[in-house]
This record gives sequence, C-alpha cells and structure tokens, in this order.
Amino acid sequence: MLTGQALAVFRKQLLAWFRQFHRDLPWRGTRDPYRVWLSEIMLQQTRVAAVVPYYQRFLERFPNLHALAAAPEEEVLRRWSGLGYYRRARNLQKAAQQIVAEHGGEFPSRLEDVLALRGVGNYTARAILSIAFEKKHAVLDGNVLRVLARLGAVRGDLRASLRSKELQNCANAYLDRESPGDWNQAMMELGATLCAPKSPQCLLCPVAQFCKARKRGIADLLPEKRKKRATVPIRLAAAVFADERGRTLLLPPPEERNAERLVDYGPALASNLWHFPTVSFNGDPVAKLRSHLRKLRIQDQDGNLQFLAADKVRHTVTYRSITVEPFRIRVRKLPRIKGAEGVPLGEITLLPVSNLTRKVARAALAAAAEERTAGVC
Repeated sequence: MLTGQALAVFRKQLLAWFRQFHRDLPWRGTRDPYRVWLSEIMLQQTRVAAVVPYYQRFLERFPNLHALAAAPEEEVLRRWSGLGYYRRARNLQKAAQQIVAEHGGEFPSRLEDVLALRGVGNYTARAILSIAFEKKHAVLDGNVLRVLARLGAVRGDLRASLRSKELQNCANAYLDRESPGDWNQAMMELGATLCAPKSPQCLLCPVAQFCKARKRGIADLLPEKRKKRATVPIRLAAAVFADERGRTLLLPPPEERNAERLVDYGPALASNLWHFPTVSFNGDPVAKLRSHLRKLRIQDQDGNLQFLAADKVRHTVTYRSITVEPFRIRVRKLPRIKGAEGVPLGEITLLPVSNLTRKVARAALAAAAEERTAGVC
C-alpha cells in the first residue's frame, strides 16, 4: 500500500498520463448517466472495438432513458443483435423502466438505488456514480485488479472472497477523492492498455517506479492464472428452410420460463432470440433433426424433405464449444408454425438473432451460392 507523499505522486502521475494519452472513445467526456451506464453495460465481457459502433447506433435509436424504456423489447434486442449476452439488453430496458417508475425518469445518484437496478452490480454502480456524479466510489474490475496485483506483487486468486475484499479496500485507499471519475477511468485505462494481461509495457508505464512486481521481475507472471473450467462440446443440427422466394423460417424466442429446459437449442440459441429449428445430437444429425421437425408438426411425408448439408459452423460461448451442422431444406412454401416468421435468408437481422444464427445463415447462403455456380439448382 502506498501512503503519504508516494501516494500523492502516484495519483498525480497517473492522472496526468490519463488526461494526456487516454483513448478517444465516444462515451468519454460525458457525464450523462444514461450514456455512461449504457457504455458500462455494453463493455461487460466485450471488447472496446466491438462496442463502439453498437454504442453509437443504439444511441441514435434510443437517445435517452425514456426512449429506451418506452421501446418494444424486440426493437431493443434487434439493435443489440450481434453484440452477444442478450440478457444485458433485457436488463438494461427493465432498469430504464424501473427508473421511470420509481425515480421519475431521473437516474438515481445513491449507491443503494443504483444497485437495486436490474443488471447492475457493484462495479457498474460505482463506475456510473463516480464518472457521472463524481461520487467517491472506487471501482474494481479485471483491469484494476491486475494493476493492483502488480503494484503490490499480490499472488493467489484475486477473486477469492477475502482477497477481493482486501483489494477493494486498496482501491478505496488509492482513490483520488478530488477526481474520482477520472481516477477510476485512469486505473482502468492503464490496465487496458499498458498493464495488459500479456507483455505489460512497463517502460511506458507512468507509475512504473511504484510497481513491486516490476522490481521483482515478475510483472508478466501476475496475476496468477485461475484454473479454467473444462470445455464442454455441444453439437447441434439446424434446419434452414428455403422457399421459392428465398425466404427462410425462424422460430420465435422460447418462453423465458422454459429457458432452463432448452438444452436442445444450445446455450447460444436459448437467449430468447429468433432462431432456426435446431436440436442437439450425438449420432445421426439428420435423423435427430427429422424427429425434431415432427415435434414442431412440420410434415415430412415418407422422408420427402431433402437435407442438403452446408459447411459446419463453430462458435464459442464461455466454456462451451458449439458446432452446428446446418442443413438446407428446399420447399415450395414454408411450413406453418404458430408464432414463426418467414424472412429473406439474406436479411434475417430484420428480427433479433444471435451471432450463431447469423453464422448458420451465412453458411446456408454460401452453400446455395456454390450450388448455383455448379449448376445444381
């Protein structure tokens, strides 16, 4: 722990570096709590480069909290489509509705009120309040954890309960109480750019002289790696119908109350989004898919439906490794299923769909293009 004059110099040097060299990001320089909140939710488990265009497009459609609260959920999901972790979008809108109902549409400025919002945890609440309201709350995310671990040469599991509490106390003590918003962003910026997980750029670090890990030559060894959860392989088969007009069939989002039982859809397709008829399998994918279509009451008289294989699609969600085998099924007219929609295969994003569903559509379109080139159809 730094104290006294050393802490004062540490704060001064880090803030000066941040104010001169911070990345120019669209949510920087604003104290609008709605915009700060939106950026923090989008940045959860998502790279900055991926978030920037979504953030800008989302604000064009939902420029303020009231617009988001009043919008149809399907429109919110469609604007979020492709960013992943769709529970964030649902919670974001539910929280906006909470703010309208419980706080008169004004973003709350008390920690307990912000923590009560859907989808907002300790880090997010502290980040919003410090940046938007200059409240004296220190944040502790993955980047800050890494900076603190290297500064103090801290070993062990940083997310263990006791160690995490100690590091939060450390973050609280380091907080520049005159500029809490800039301070938190400076600590996060340092971890995201120079004090990166691999190959930390210690020679460029504005506070390198205070780093115990650097002095001991172990900066690249900290934080110590956590034991990863074993990868779970999941195999799925998807039916991509194509009618004479080039339209395909998408099933509606599964009901949320049944989400725990939707193992046949796989984790990525059980995100309450529109999706192709999809089922998990271990043996023959076509046999399992035929059986699944019968359950959906899609008629296949005497095996008349032809299943044309497209290239496999691979996708990763946390510890799950997903492989989808798409099968194109050409029909004169799309089957009728309650709640299902027919949309152009090349324009499935007219409905909110997951990245995995997009990949399946692209694979089917590529297969169809190859068949046309070969003169098959």
